[in-house]
Amino acid sequence: MSADLYLVDAGWVLSAVAVAGTAYTLLAALLVGRFMRKPPSAVRSCPAVTILKPLHFGEPDLSRNLETFVTQDYDGPVQIVFGVQDPNDPALAVVRALQAKYPAFDTAIVVDGARYGANAKVCNLINMLAAARHDTLVLSDSDISVGALWLSQVTAALARPGVGIVTCLYTGEAAGDGHKLWSALAAMGTSYNFLPNALLGTSLGLAAPCFGSTIALKRQTLEEVGGFAAFADQLADDHELGRAVRSKGHALAIPAMGVSHTAAENSVGEMFRHELRWTRTIRMVNPAGHFGSFVTHGFAFALMGAILLGFNPVSLGILATALAARLVLKNRVDGHFGTYAGPYWLMPLRDLLSFAVFVVSLSGETVHWRGTHFAVEPSGAMSRV
Repeated sequence: MSADLYLVDAGWVLSAVAVAGTAYTLLAALLVGRFMRKPPSAVRSCPAVTILKPLHFGEPDLSRNLETFVTQDYDGPVQIVFGVQDPNDPALAVVRALQAKYPAFDTAIVVDGARYGANAKVCNLINMLAAARHDTLVLSDSDISVGALWLSQVTAALARPGVGIVTCLYTGEAAGDGHKLWSALAAMGTSYNFLPNALLGTSLGLAAPCFGSTIALKRQTLEEVGGFAAFADQLADDHELGRAVRSKGHALAIPAMGVSHTAAENSVGEMFRHELRWTRTIRMVNPAGHFGSFVTHGFAFALMGAILLGFNPVSLGILATALAARLVLKNRVDGHFGTYAGPYWLMPLRDLLSFAVFVVSLSGETVHWRGTHFAVEPSGAMSRV
């Protein structure tokens, strides 16, 4: 068989994968609406809550993000504990300005550089926990903003019988004015790649993820799984915490809502390193699921198939359909989650970048996090390189 025939055969195989990817995309678009139509848990009481906010240096929109946690529509007592490991951390100035703006709100600041493992965020949480006054704990990363009913919905879900931990899906939002190309592309990756994949996995019972955007649990449940110290060396600390709670027989709940993750990448290199860390983390904790996610890259496979088939009418039809499906998905995510990560015309570039990250993530055992390279073991434990 000649080389040309091999290329043609490869083109048809890639186009067939693209068709499967298009079907996957349309299914995800359907499930977006179904998920968001789930009735919320009834709010029976508003327990006293401590929100733990580990911080690491200043970042765009930090003040706005933190303020959304102070202005919750919630009837119970709320305390927020902010934690940093460096007394010169510029995030402290943002927190103190927030305290001055809301002097009556119950807040605490913990400055402690003690380390217990390779994961700096978990070390921060260990130091902060002593300042938490309430037994309902809610963790949330610093780059997250939430709606006014977030805490009511999260605590209502946690109060359901059998539920031991609650997490939230999240969309992407470009930092600042939203016009920076790389931050917009990063936000689009969150909203139109990560979110649909996570939603489809949970809706079909294929995954039970736990995200740093929101983790709510009782102090007793945290102690049952060994406290934060049990995850001090884990790269995917949020995932491992969720898995540990479920291993004790508790259910995980995901309310029908979304919170917002601020994307602040300023270059293609910064964006690529960030997304590669996420994707390699997924490969470490779920290698089969990570490899199977190749089907989510329908547009990239359709484009490669069209190139190998000389852009014949069938391949062009598959390419157009794959792109249309991705645009339908974006429309559904934006409409149901009330978000906007970036324009339609950037979707092809966004999809090709996601495919490049996926290909690179298939190999390599290191990740780049907070300016440091870490080696990651098959168990998910990490150590500084």
